[in-house]
Amino acid sequence: MSYDIYLNDPIDNTPIELSEPHFMRGGTYAVGGTTECWLNVTYNYGKFYRRDDVLGENGIRTIYGMSGAESIPVLEKAIAALGDETSNDYWDATEGNAKRPLCQLLAFAKMRPDGIWDGD
Repeated sequence: MSYDIYLNDPIDNTPIELSEPHFMRGGTYAVGGTTECWLNVTYNYGKFYRRDDVLGENGIRTIYGMSGAESIPVLEKAIAALGDETSNDYWDATEGNAKRPLCQLLAFAKMRPDGIWDGD
């Protein structure tokens, strides 16, 4: 199971399309990249995201409904709270593995601060 997280256009609520494909990878990804501001994130990281010092009780869903601009300090705080231990296995619930998708979401937020987060 996983979260499908989108940064949507604030007017028509469809996923924002970038001018060039990105190659950010989550649990699932588009071979050859995608232009959608979309990332799939495994539920395996949820225990880290729900920590009070990361995103709190609602975990990654905390950013849903926020604009990209509003989410930047929230994501930066969460990233700073997580350690750097990674695994070559994406599915391993390590702090570093959980941090990587937050960094990718932060990149989207900085590219399109006007977008609105949605997901599940």
